[in-house]
Amino acid sequence: MLMPKKTKFRKVQRGTMKGLSKGGREVIFGSYGLQAVEPAWVSAAQIEAMRVTVNRRLKKVGRLFLRIFPDKPITKKPAETRMGKGKGAPEFWVSVVKRGRVLIEIEGLEEQEAKAVLKLASYKLPLKTKFVRKQSEI
Repeated sequence: MLMPKKTKFRKVQRGTMKGLSKGGREVIFGSYGLQAVEPAWVSAAQIEAMRVTVNRRLKKVGRLFLRIFPDKPITKKPAETRMGKGKGAPEFWVSVVKRGRVLIEIEGLEEQEAKAVLKLASYKLPLKTKFVRKQSEI
């Protein structure tokens, strides 16, 4: 699964997911993409499940571009542990996805096929998404 090789700090605070994504709002690498409509934490396992699903459908015809990376450690305290005694140990990694962020892009498929593939990918995610096309350059 995806995770950073090295981080500056072992544990981070929860933070906020308000507002629009600062960058990554347009389809750049592929022809079609999946854009977040609401904010959420997307775990490394969910990203991997989405990637496997899309790659199975693409075969060797199309190409997949992942636009998110899980770089935030989420900690948990053990079950039935009393309060206090510090913050828990890192359990898993998530990517903070804000509204408007393009999560994945694909190319090499017709629009109807791409829609079907990205719809399957959206089932693996904990947030609402929409299908977007690359903006034609004039």
